[in-house]
Amino acid sequence: MDDRMLKAAKSALTQCMGISKKEVLLVITDEPLRKIGYAFWEAGRRLGVESLITEIIPRETNGAEPPDAVAELMAAVDVVIAPTSKSLSHTEARRNACAKGVRIATLPDITEDCVRRTLIGDYWAIKKLTDRLTAIVTKASTAHVTTPAGTDLRMSLKGRAAHPDTGIAHKKGDFTNLPAGEAYIAPIEGTAEGVFVVDGSMSGWGLTRSPIIIHVKKGFAVKFEGGKGAQTISSIVRKVGRLGANIAELGIGTNTKARVTGHTLEDEKAIGTVHVAVGDNRSMGGKVRVPLHLDGVMLKPTLTLDNRVIMRDGKLLV
Repeated sequence: MDDRMLKAAKSALTQCMGISKKEVLLVITDEPLRKIGYAFWEAGRRLGVESLITEIIPRETNGAEPPDAVAELMAAVDVVIAPTSKSLSHTEARRNACAKGVRIATLPDITEDCVRRTLIGDYWAIKKLTDRLTAIVTKASTAHVTTPAGTDLRMSLKGRAAHPDTGIAHKKGDFTNLPAGEAYIAPIEGTAEGVFVVDGSMSGWGLTRSPIIIHVKKGFAVKFEGGKGAQTISSIVRKVGRLGANIAELGIGTNTKARVTGHTLEDEKAIGTVHVAVGDNRSMGGKVRVPLHLDGVMLKPTLTLDNRVIMRDGKLLV
């Protein structure tokens, strides 16, 4: 067993999840992330926690549901850790388990390097910054994102609450990604207009060495440009229908240990980035439920909320 990965897994279970010996831990993994899954199971065992592990067949897309039997098991334990190659974050199984009080952390497509580097960070400091940004975003009615690469996207946030992904999940029903570190919100459906240029990374593709240019009208991505990456993402979106193109999320990274590596889970948390997602937004207070959620990370963004610039060229001003 890799000592550094085991140390990071223990840190996540204790600092982030606040797990106790009286609780039952379920680790859900699949073949590509099996080694990481077993690191969490071993960490739980060494902490004296009743630890279960189950391996599922890799899902085809982020947001696709796990088997019904696994969904039932998720709702019957105290803590779920899910390092899987496709995200279980935006699933009914995850939402239902949280509604029953289960604390859940998903780690979609996480790498061993990312586990070692990012899960030993100071998540209480990340929580402090993330909570502050969340409060600011919640109060805003409009958002405007621009980047040097050509992003110029506006959307309404009026009446929607932002959410903090802090990495701290100590209360019943808490949910977080790991690594964590973002403040995010579901824009009002049908309001996003403009273009966003993904020059960092994109779920379903990886690092965007050739930027993916996504044109947006009336809240939907209507055109994808930028070579093979754009063709791939467009194909993924088309497979799930029109709602897959919904502009689902606006997020702000707050994790100083995260960096843009091509793995969206970490990339969207990197401080100094903003991301916009297409697809499902039900988990964050939106109205669209679809088995797809793809995040596009933008570099050096300027983000204006109402008339207040809270980030300029990738530098937070709050």
